[in-house]
Order: sequence, then C-alpha cells, then structure tokens
Amino acid sequence: MKSKDKSTSRSQIARRLVDFYDDKQLTMFDKNKQVPSLKEISSLIELLLKAVFPSYYNRELTDKNDALAYVNCTLDQLRFKLKTQIRLAILFCKHVDCDEDKVDQICDDFIQVIPDVQTKLLKDAKMIYDKDPAATSIEEIIITYPGFFAIFVYRFAHVLYEMKVPIIPRMMSERAHSNTGIDINPGAQIGDHFFIDHGTGIVIGETAIIGNHVKIYQGVTLGALSTAKGQSLAGVKRHPTVKDNVTIYSNATILGGDTIIGENVVIGGNAFVTESVLDNTKVSLKKPELHYKENKRK
Repeated sequence: MKSKDKSTSRSQIARRLVDFYDDKQLTMFDKNKQVPSLKEISSLIELLLKAVFPSYYNRELTDKNDALAYVNCTLDQLRFKLKTQIRLAILFCKHVDCDEDKVDQICDDFIQVIPDVQTKLLKDAKMIYDKDPAATSIEEIIITYPGFFAIFVYRFAHVLYEMKVPIIPRMMSERAHSNTGIDINPGAQIGDHFFIDHGTGIVIGETAIIGNHVKIYQGVTLGALSTAKGQSLAGVKRHPTVKDNVTIYSNATILGGDTIIGENVVIGGNAFVTESVLDNTKVSLKKPELHYKENKRK
C-alpha cells in the first residue's frame, strides 16, 4: 500500500472512531462534562498521605510547629483539588449542574473526618505489626506495606462513597488496585484493626461487611455467587459478611450475600465457601495426596 493510501486509511479510521460517539450516549465534546482527572485523583491520595503522616513524606520538618504549618498548607491544597474533582464528577455522572454550596459542604465534611480515619489507620497498622513477625516497626508498615496502602486508600474512598460522591471513590480504589493488586470496592464496610498480609489478588466486593480484628491473606475473594441479573442487583447485598476475629488464609473464596462467617472462624487456604459458618469453627480442605515416582531423566 502506498504511503498516501495508508494516510487516507488512517483518516477514515479516525473518522469512524470519532463518529462512534454520535449515537452511543457517551460524553466526548461537552466542556462542562469532563471526566475527573486520574492524575488529580492520584494527587489527592498523595496529599492525604502527607496530611496524615507528614513527617514520613517531608523529611525537612524539624518540629511540631513545622508540621502544623505543613499540614495546614496540605489540607488547603487537598480541599481545592477535591472541590474541583467533585464538581467534575457530579457534572459528568449525573449530567446536572452542581450546587456550589453542596460541594463546599462535602469538602468541609470530608476534611472534618480525616482525623477519625487517621485513628482507624493507626489501629490497622498496629494490628499488622502485632500479627506480622516480619515487620520491624509500625513506621515500616506505613511506608512500605502494599496492604496498608490499599487499606489507606479504601478508608478515604469509603468516606466519599458514603457521601454519595460519584466515580471518584472508584477511581481512588482503582489507583490502589493498580499499585498493589488488591481490589477493595469503596462500598465495602470494614471494621477496625484490619490486617491484609501480602495481599496480591485480594478481591472484596461492594456489599461485603467485615468486622473487627479480621486477617486476610493473598488471593482471597469475598465475592458474589452470581451477577447474571446485572443492574437489577444494584443495591442488593451480594457479598459475604465476615464477623469479628476471623482469619482467612490464602486463595480462599467466600461467595454470596447470605453467607455469614461467624466470629473466631478460621478459613483455610484454597477453601471454597458458599454457606454460612458458625462461630468458633475451622474450615479447611482435606489434605491432598502427594504421589511420587522416579524421575528417569538424567
């Protein structure tokens, strides 16, 4: 194919790609309905980290007064960016102009609860430290553990989810998902002292409820039995309830909105659970048999 023909072909493809939007009810060119910025959502998470753990993210802070000024400035930046992105989210998802006073109130309410979330996060970090012999300090957990980062993002995304802010909570959780391999829907309800170890491959669905002092290891799924009914299941409890002091080991799968895992239960690795489990129960697969034979290859 000649160069000119290739150029013409690309132009035709570009036209088809752009024309696709004409009858699909998808937003493309409306300047008042722009999708919130993924870059700015990532920036919001970074600002939250700096506000909650200032001395870990600014090594130039020398005393409490320095930290106070730094956190004040960080909160101002956070509020400004959050307001901009919430306004975009409401316009983009609800296709209605937003009330400035309402957006201001959401931002102010969010800032107000940051200290409460900070308290929860320190409980999570302490739980991880107490249960993980590989951890050398709580500081190490806060700075380096992917499970803690996923919990950090979830807790703030959940606040915005409860405030009915569209799309931004999910954008935040997907940032954590892409960074850690841990997928926690912001709608999940998770209690205090939550412990994720290793974490890669964990999936926690939107309507899951998790109690206090729960430990979850890599590859665990708290999912739905079926989503075949699609949007008709929106708002229906589809994911399990896990009560206090439960441990769920690697690659276990627990499914169903009616499934309740009782207190002090231990779910063994690779278990597949679709029925409720009574308090103080251990659930495990029977040990598989290993077969050995001589390897004749030299």
